[in-house]
Amino acid sequence: MVMKRPRLTHAESLEERLNIEAQRLRKEAWGTPPGVERSRLIRKARLAETASQLSDWLRSPGLRAPI
Repeated sequence: MVMKRPRLTHAESLEERLNIEAQRLRKEAWGTPPGVERSRLIRKARLAETASQLSDWLRSPGLRAPI
């Protein structure tokens, strides 16, 4: 018997969720003293922002297939 995973429906797009997460991480980093943990939070925020931009770019109608 094959079990199906329950499907989630999100109110926001992936890009919006990634931007919200990046903002949350930056806010958390702001309250953290300088050090390894703060650097980790800032890095995760940058990665979330980059992922959002990549996803937005991939969804753009002007994207062409490589030749």
